[in-house]
Amino acid sequence: MRIFGKVRHRPSASWRQATDRAFTLIGDGRYEDAGALLTRAADLEPWLSESWFNLALLHKFRHDWEQARAAGLRAVALLDKETGAPDWWNVGIAATALQDWPLARRAWQAYGLKVPGAASGTGEPAGMELGSAAVRLSPEGEAEVVWGRRLDPARIEVLSIPLPSSGRRWGEVVLHDGVPNGERTTSAGPSYPVFDEIELWAPSPVPTWVVLLEAATEADRDALEQLAADAGFAAEDWSSSVRLLCRACSESTMPSAEGEGEHLDPHDHSEPGHPGPLGHRSPGELWVPERECGIAAPAGLVRGLLDGWVADSPDSREWRDLEEVC
Repeated sequence: MRIFGKVRHRPSASWRQATDRAFTLIGDGRYEDAGALLTRAADLEPWLSESWFNLALLHKFRHDWEQARAAGLRAVALLDKETGAPDWWNVGIAATALQDWPLARRAWQAYGLKVPGAASGTGEPAGMELGSAAVRLSPEGEAEVVWGRRLDPARIEVLSIPLPSSGRRWGEVVLHDGVPNGERTTSAGPSYPVFDEIELWAPSPVPTWVVLLEAATEADRDALEQLAADAGFAAEDWSSSVRLLCRACSESTMPSAEGEGEHLDPHDHSEPGHPGPLGHRSPGELWVPERECGIAAPAGLVRGLLDGWVADSPDSREWRDLEEVC
């Protein structure tokens, strides 16, 4: 293999030792020490794309997007193949974080993705039609997997109503990593990747509320969710939509629903029969009228939404204990 007319040798033992040690330090969260070692490795082997790829990766972990973009561009300049290299994906993430849309378009195209519009377009990529996916919010903390719509290869708009512990809201856009860390399957057959959030890209002005409902039937509950959707916002029955999973299962292939009959997921640590975030299952699958519901709506609308829901069927619906939680 030749670069600039010279034979490129395999990396030296010193390069490998510095790089291996650096990634051990990264695993321990010691980014500063790892950065010194990866910088030394790049000084030892500056013609290796891997030297700059590793530095770009470190800067991504640190959310230092200017440095990630600079190192990523040096990495792709030394690539041996034209398309499909993960180096380009990291450049795309950094460019998206910086809203450097011409570079983001170039990165996705160089990776091998089709980006609608002119190659020289200055606006953010639109219409890539990447479909739905799940994103793990706060992956290093009290992680929560929610559903969203992929805007492009590095951003997801959150369409679930996250629990307040995540610090995230419905409608926010999060920057996410490129490699899926888990999968969710559906009874209809399709599977969806789970990406890890990197950081909040665009906040949502819509607050999250929690309210206790008395809904005599599932249809009553569904009516509130539809009413919120018709108003352009969202309601979600946390009593049925939330499962508490161990980390190993969350990061593996899991069904998005529990399944049929008496099957109990052994990795689901919820408490059956109790309203609230951990009570999605009731004994014998009987409907429990008391539901804990999350609502994403402005302060001036939420009470009117709930009152309108009750007014449509006052004998089977009631609400209480409304609280803004995020």
